[in-house]
This record gives sequence, structure tokens and C-alpha cells, in this order.
Amino acid sequence: MNKDQIEGTAKNIAGKVQEEAGKLVGSTTQQLKGLQKQQEGKAEKRAGDVKEIVKSAKELADDVIKNR
Repeated sequence: MNKDQIEGTAKNIAGKVQEEAGKLVGSTTQQLKGLQKQQEGKAEKRAGDVKEIVKSAKELADDVIKNR
């Protein structure tokens, strides 16, 4: 797991909390901010997922080259 995956997940959770808090106090603005934060977190996590895939592919390619 990399930094982007961790921070993205944390941002997504914080956004969910903010959205729910907005619902509790009746603040549409806070709900929308929470939803926005969730989307940002999901995007950041996806970027981290891509980094992990690229890293794994590079490691696999390096192993293939070494074992020729």
C-alpha cells in the first residue's frame, strides 16, 4: 500500500463523516463538501492503485529479464 492509497482512503472516510454530519445538522453545504471530499479520496486512491500496478509490472519485468 502506498501513500496515495492511504491518504485517499482517509479522505474518503472523512468525506463520509462530513456528509453524515451535514445531514444531522441539516446543512446541504456540508453534505456536498463531504461528497466532494469522498470523490477526491476515491480518485487519489485510484491513482495509488495505478502506481501499485505499475510497480508490480516493473518488478515482474525485471524478474523476467534477470531470469533469461
